Amino acid sequence: MKIIIVGGVAGGATAAARIRRNTEKAEIILFEKGAYISYANCGLPYYIGGVIEERDRLFVQTPEAFGQRFNIDVRTHSEVAAIDVKRKEVTVRTADGKTYRESYDKLLLSPGASPVRPPLKGIDSEGIFTLRNVSDTDRIKQYLGEKQVKRAVIVGGGFIGLEMAENLAHAGVEVSVVEMADQVMGPIDYSMASLVHEHLQQKGVKLYLGQAVEGFEQTDGGLDVAFKSGIRLHVDLVILSIGVRAETRLASEAGLKLGEMKGIYVNEYLQTSDEDVYAVGDAIEFPHPLTGKPWLNFLAGPANRQARIVADNLVFGNRVAYEGSIGTSIAKVFDLTVASTGLPAKRLKQMGIDYLSSTTHSASHAGYYPGALQMAVKVTFSPKDGRLYGAQIVGCDGVDKRIDELALVIKQGGTVYDLTRLEHAYAPPFSSAKDPVAIAGYVAGNILSGKMTPLYWRELKDADLSGVTLVDVRTRDEFELGAIPGALNLPLDGLREHLDEIPRNKPVWVYCGVGLRGYLASNILKDNGFKEVRNLIGGLKTYKAAITPVRLPDEGSSAPKRPVECACAPVDESAAKLVKVNACGVQCPGPILKLKKGMEALQPGECLEVSATDAGFPRDAEAWCRTTGHRILSKTEENGVYRVRIAKEDAPALPATPQAGGGGKGKTFILFSDDLDKALATFVLANGAAATGEKVTIFFTFWGLNAIKKERKPAVQKDFFGKMFGLMLPSDSRKLKLSKLNMLGIGARMMRYLMKQKGVDSLESLRRQALDNGVEFIACQMSMDVMGVKREELLDEVSIGGVATYMNRADEANVNLFI
Repeated sequence: MKIIIVGGVAGGATAAARIRRNTEKAEIILFEKGAYISYANCGLPYYIGGVIEERDRLFVQTPEAFGQRFNIDVRTHSEVAAIDVKRKEVTVRTADGKTYRESYDKLLLSPGASPVRPPLKGIDSEGIFTLRNVSDTDRIKQYLGEKQVKRAVIVGGGFIGLEMAENLAHAGVEVSVVEMADQVMGPIDYSMASLVHEHLQQKGVKLYLGQAVEGFEQTDGGLDVAFKSGIRLHVDLVILSIGVRAETRLASEAGLKLGEMKGIYVNEYLQTSDEDVYAVGDAIEFPHPLTGKPWLNFLAGPANRQARIVADNLVFGNRVAYEGSIGTSIAKVFDLTVASTGLPAKRLKQMGIDYLSSTTHSASHAGYYPGALQMAVKVTFSPKDGRLYGAQIVGCDGVDKRIDELALVIKQGGTVYDLTRLEHAYAPPFSSAKDPVAIAGYVAGNILSGKMTPLYWRELKDADLSGVTLVDVRTRDEFELGAIPGALNLPLDGLREHLDEIPRNKPVWVYCGVGLRGYLASNILKDNGFKEVRNLIGGLKTYKAAITPVRLPDEGSSAPKRPVECACAPVDESAAKLVKVNACGVQCPGPILKLKKGMEALQPGECLEVSATDAGFPRDAEAWCRTTGHRILSKTEENGVYRVRIAKEDAPALPATPQAGGGGKGKTFILFSDDLDKALATFVLANGAAATGEKVTIFFTFWGLNAIKKERKPAVQKDFFGKMFGLMLPSDSRKLKLSKLNMLGIGARMMRYLMKQKGVDSLESLRRQALDNGVEFIACQMSMDVMGVKREELLDEVSIGGVATYMNRADEANVNLFI
């Protein structure tokens, strides 16, 4: 039997070796249009970044060694240009342009996929590359060395794009990632991707999300990348990582059937529409095991499995059926590991499949053993029987073995209850007595049984909180560091003594740091007669990450976040006493409580360094310093460990939690006007008050709502009156007029011009500074209803409230101004 194989990388080379192991009697010819076979294409980014130092380590086999060991006729630089299925021949084109024909008894297609290169202006300019094979790698590596690249843009935020971003950053290049979607890592849900966004920014990667590239322009000093939004970036190198397209030209021109997804159609035995032609790898489409619908799967693992199956079917006849792939994938993104399997929530929603989900935050191993690092685990499952649909994990350590366990359960048609039955090897350095996978199963089971009613972050973000009681069951210290506006703080350990403070005529929504204390609180409330109790899934950790917008890198640059400033002399860290506290593996609120306790034992001028594995700890530490007057000296992160160094100042003790009517030291402003000068005054005063470390709230009502409208607003449905108000009112803050001497808008333009000339921040910059300084923006719900203003039209950071919300803030303040 004579077998021809087209394509010599993962699928083709694996199939060839397996065929030979099955039989010594077959004649096997392997055609590869490139120079190399059986190379590690997944390792290419790491060679570019210098992690893999020796180029030869990318090659599993050379054509000569492979051919000799397995007695295979390997022909590189030989492109199969056409297939004649009736005559059972292929036409081969060699590197010198000559062609010849070769007959076959059986043909295996493994042509792979090619990178997408959209027809953009300047796409063929020097310095623009795709990464798919060794030749691409060599060109990029050479360009990096010759051009001394300092700035690079990665177009596309998928797995390969982020791996390239990491490796270029390791090589000392300033990296920007441009992604048309609102998130990186398309296979995972937004709430999980938001954890990746935070980490990328911590590592200095600039994110341009929701941005589309319009074209490229060659310049004397490099390349200009133009976005459709008008943004232009000047860089030295561009990597296109937009995606890949199945290579189906050969199959299509040969008359072989293509499927719904435009991949090569194959049956369960990986046989095409011609009985003597088989296909494997990136080019084929195959039904998804969970949905039964065809899909394309560009992963090396399934390609290798398909190759082994097809080799057996070619030699022994069709006796091994392929079960399909659920798309299990994993990537290293700096210190994070990001993994996914099965169907995420967003895809289930697109397909109209009912689902539930749970998000948990667990340590990679026992918290008391050094080096425990947090991981976020999200699972999706059927609300009817708990069948597991998908799973995603973002963490630093132990992610790989957990995603493999979850993938196995999904492929076997298992349920969330099966996650609790898995038997895990346990010792403190490797896991906990309750493994993160088991915890995910327990939480999902509680949701299914009705023991816990979930509240998801999107529901809370979009909710009108005037109709519910929001209860924060974290400690007072945690609450002071930041809470969801309008929440009532009743710490879990004292909740039973304060049940009479919670109205019984409204639903109760509870939340904590990661969801565990919220679950315990919901049990207490339900058993004490509260009827509608819901717990925020994933807690404040998931909620904060998901609702925090990823701003364009050049936005708010005039007001970078920084620790509270003080007029004291700088600390000589080399001479100051330094106390180190290890809070690694400790769950929230443990790290911040250790920080507080450690600072209490220090004298002014001494320093404390706290190490934690909670990614939110640096943000919490900065907030704590703002409220106490102490000073952050440095924040660093390495391999999932966050270190914050703080100098103790001669500052007052932590303020007590303000009580209603207690006449605290906060400041509240009501912005009723949309005059440019009055809005400017409001934000100037708010920033001044925030600089003192006090709680500041601005309540925007009626015309004042125009000062917090987005410039680029989504399309929203409005009634007749809402449309009329929309036509008459300023569309955003840049359209505001002066209260005096406006002169048909000339005065407002003159005001902005003079402010710019004299170095005075614009209204928009002052507004951003206010948000960065922790000023709370509340929009009046009644005014929005009357004037037809929708929540989607306002800045993402704005919360919605009513008179009661404002009065609560006013009770906690000693200054209230109406503007």
